[in-house]
Amino acid sequence: MSGWRRASAKIAFGAWVVAAGCGKGGESGGAEGGAAAAATAFPVDTTTAATITGRIAFTGTKPAMQRIDMSEEATCAQKHPDGAFTESVVVNDDGTLRNVFIYVKSGLPANLTFPVPSAPVEIDQDGCVYLPHVFGIQVGQTLSIRNSDGLLHNIKAVPTTNRPFNISQPMNMTTARTFASSEIMVPLQCNVHSWMSAFVGVLPHPYFSVSGADGAFRIGRLPPGTYEIEAWHERLGPQTQTVTVGASETKDVAFTFRGS
Repeated sequence: MSGWRRASAKIAFGAWVVAAGCGKGGESGGAEGGAAAAATAFPVDTTTAATITGRIAFTGTKPAMQRIDMSEEATCAQKHPDGAFTESVVVNDDGTLRNVFIYVKSGLPANLTFPVPSAPVEIDQDGCVYLPHVFGIQVGQTLSIRNSDGLLHNIKAVPTTNRPFNISQPMNMTTARTFASSEIMVPLQCNVHSWMSAFVGVLPHPYFSVSGADGAFRIGRLPPGTYEIEAWHERLGPQTQTVTVGASETKDVAFTFRGS
């Protein structure tokens, strides 16, 4: 499987993890009783919740993706029979753009407090690339950092708000970290393999998505209201739109990024 397809699968899995975590938080009852249920309940009425969907379009000259030279890492090279390529700008065959981080930048009621999902978000070092390349996580949620290559990786977070970390993983293993503050975006790098990069958006709420192989995104379970939605891309920059959604309404939003 190519690095692009695995990245898309991981992104989809990450989105499912967030949704699953919110679903668990919304359950009530259990052995802990009312106090615990109140602390972990999802604070939005699902019967009136709204949804924002959309697609990220690309126009202009499609950039050539640069081939990565893995000739000195045979273990990783063999995982990319068709070659490995950088993912800084990935334009899908249908003219949409992959790896755009879309999130609610402002507009949520100040009194809403969202439960931290119990399930971790995973980033894997597989074939000497990070999977996924772009993803989101909530403040305090566990980031599970996996080494599936069985060779030395050194994952380094380079935030501006959160505390940096630099982790050596010399073998197949998993390490856990969390982020204490919101930040858009935190770059992840590898000191051993200079081409490895990823970006994580850290938010106090679960309202984020990443465009995949069809350029689509979906942000659901929103309280009705007016929101500033930002679409962030590592090379093409951010774009914002203001969107108003009513009770139980689904509204479509289109973003278009232009190449040089």
